[in-house]
Amino acid sequence: MAKLQIIETPQGERMAVLPIAEYERLQEAAEMLEDIAALDEVMRKVAAGEEEFIPAEYADRLIDGENPVRVWREYRGLKARELAEAAGISAPYLSQIENGEREGSFETMRKIADVLKVTIDDLV
Repeated sequence: MAKLQIIETPQGERMAVLPIAEYERLQEAAEMLEDIAALDEVMRKVAAGEEEFIPAEYADRLIDGENPVRVWREYRGLKARELAEAAGISAPYLSQIENGEREGSFETMRKIADVLKVTIDDLV
């Protein structure tokens, strides 16, 4: 363990002085604890059904800017016609949304999100 020195300021405040390498090691350890806490929170949300993991193939498609309705539909294993029917919209309208030719209304996107079991934010 590094040499720790305790000093007292003229105002009577006690301070700990330690080598910079030891300080940096403690800082890294604190950051790891924060990362572990964040991971624990994600795992709690996954276990509670509030979040889910998706395969990298689909995550990459979303990151690359592919239409999220299409990506989530394909991830859920639905055909376009099945999603359209379950959401109560026409297949051509869904196709236009997936191809970026039309924006779905809030209500339409809510219905699609419900069927895909995602939030509206996941679709924009």
